[in-house]
Amino acid sequence: MKKRTVEDINEKIKKGEAVVLSAEEIIVHAAENGIKKTLDTVDIVTTATFGAMCSSGAFINFGHTEPPMRLEKVYLNDVEAYGGLAAVDAYIGATQESMFHGYEYGGAHVIYDLICGKDIKLEARSKGTDCYPRTEISTYINKDNINQAYMFNPRNGYQNYPAATNSSDRILHTYMGTLLPKYGNVNYSTSGEMSPLINDPYYRTIGLGTRVFFGGATGYIVWQGTQHAPSTNRNEEGIPIGGAGTLALIGDLKKMSPQFVKAARYNGYGVSIFIGFGVPIPVLDEDVLKGVLIQNKDIHTNIMDYSVQSRNKPVVKKASYAELRSGSIDINGTRVPTTPMSSLKKARETAAELKSMIMRKEFFLTEKIEALPSEHKSNVLDVRGPSI
Repeated sequence: MKKRTVEDINEKIKKGEAVVLSAEEIIVHAAENGIKKTLDTVDIVTTATFGAMCSSGAFINFGHTEPPMRLEKVYLNDVEAYGGLAAVDAYIGATQESMFHGYEYGGAHVIYDLICGKDIKLEARSKGTDCYPRTEISTYINKDNINQAYMFNPRNGYQNYPAATNSSDRILHTYMGTLLPKYGNVNYSTSGEMSPLINDPYYRTIGLGTRVFFGGATGYIVWQGTQHAPSTNRNEEGIPIGGAGTLALIGDLKKMSPQFVKAARYNGYGVSIFIGFGVPIPVLDEDVLKGVLIQNKDIHTNIMDYSVQSRNKPVVKKASYAELRSGSIDINGTRVPTTPMSSLKKARETAAELKSMIMRKEFFLTEKIEALPSEHKSNVLDVRGPSI
């Protein structure tokens, strides 16, 4: 078989001839048919994850008031949004909490309610200027009466992520969920063999400009995600052990679906948002195919002790996702329950919906216009400040 191109695959999509399988389906197909036949017949593999993506938020343009106003202090359902963008633009972060209800309601809930078409109370204040004389407003907005609303997420889709446990004698409330004392449980948060960057470990097909499935709508990878730090610590299959790559994503909030975006509260920690995110991987050659055939038994992560209040938490042990997904794992001779903090069921729904969009000729692939960095050092803030 000659090497495929993205253009070749898009032509097959247009003709209704493209063969699309999910990241789980391709493993079964290759086992039954062999590498060569799979390479000859399969065009696209859909990958997906559905998990907490805290570094998320939305830009909103409300439209101008009469008389004009520059919104400086902005609140949406009593959740503060950042108004330092001039005139009537604001950015609401998913983890921002309500002024009155704490983490019972936050930015993620505002975003979810907007997607659902609900009315959101907008309150804003300004000092007033000659060109923007109005000083306050209190009204209601929804996704139909505002100009633009698009989600712009600085850090989503971690390539891999450490699992969490707790060796201390007290319960810990974390962004990895509730961790019970004395290694009482292990929580993990990556969809393993379904996860987009796991299936393209060296970013051969995924990069800037890649069209993706994002919250039920079409989105794009627009930059490396914050804390993008590709790891040289990889297993024999090339899978990084640490967090490694991350992605910055953009997509039209008005077209997103509440089926693939959910607001969340973590007891004792705060607000987050769960997003269904999927990437179609074009099967260009045998190396790409081998990448998408990765299985949970060959993907490993570190189980970290979150009781140590340091960035460099100690590693309790290394585990495969097959072990983590089994429901329990051995720590110091004791079977400890394991719990996913991301939803495999929703990841499968995400991959299936992306597959359906391609089959309906509603989604075409894009070539990346620039590669993601393959090397990057993740810096640590010096709390001492600069030398004097």
